[in-house]
Amino acid sequence: EAILDQLVLIRIITTSHYFLYVTLSMTNSQPYALAVDNITFRYPGGAPVFSHFSFHARQGEFVVLLGPSGCGKSTLLNLLAGFTEPERGAVRIGGERTTPENHRLGYVFQQPQLFGWLTALENVRFGLRMQRREDVASQRRRAMTYLQRVGLVHAAHQLPHQMSGGMQQRVSLARALALEPDVLLMDEPFAALDAITRGDMNEETLRLWSAIGQTTVFITHDIEEAVFLADRVIVLNRAPGGVHSELSIALPRPRSNLETRQLPAFAMYRNELLKRITDVMQQSDNHSL
Repeated sequence: EAILDQLVLIRIITTSHYFLYVTLSMTNSQPYALAVDNITFRYPGGAPVFSHFSFHARQGEFVVLLGPSGCGKSTLLNLLAGFTEPERGAVRIGGERTTPENHRLGYVFQQPQLFGWLTALENVRFGLRMQRREDVASQRRRAMTYLQRVGLVHAAHQLPHQMSGGMQQRVSLARALALEPDVLLMDEPFAALDAITRGDMNEETLRLWSAIGQTTVFITHDIEEAVFLADRVIVLNRAPGGVHSELSIALPRPRSNLETRQLPAFAMYRNELLKRITDVMQQSDNHSL
């Protein structure tokens, strides 16, 4: 049977077995939605966090950045969002240098960062207000549409303290999506949630991503979360090592916790990433000796 994209065979070496992974490589004709080109960054008086670091994400791609503590994951998202500037190199969205005011960029934080005196509806509307998009009635209609997409129409008039942690994070996600960004940055947004709620939010994220189609860059230190979500996982070295390796995830979509996590290929991808993270940790230990 003909396959549209080039087949790439990746041999995965374990202690006693060899596995062949077949993944679909992406064509080079598509423009990059997000381009990180040769950036260098350090905090004042500190050692480099990144040195000549590069990676790219294509339109509609779901990229997961995976690494242990100390690899600069959150610093990288701040650079991608334009909250901090690299010493050298550039971050571009759709070919333009990124800034915090870039309307093509959305950001979901580790914590929901909701305004306690605003209802769910008004929290979702907040970004639209700041960008002065449309009139008030149109803003509220759009905010309600995205609350509906995350299943929270019934909570539209609740304050944050009246909502669970999972509900608050859904509001945060709706707020980012209501801006309809081309690129969505997600900084370990479900790390503080319990395992059941976290799994539910993983499914919800993929459902929304599939429906809306924006490029997503998701940061995590959870290997199974990375496998479940990603088209491609970028494994990061400890700072300032940059990219350790990349792994394309060819699991079928749509994905579900019940079915996807039971697939033999899911376990193989998980084990391969575990091996790579172990290598990152061992390299760090060796450098510290």
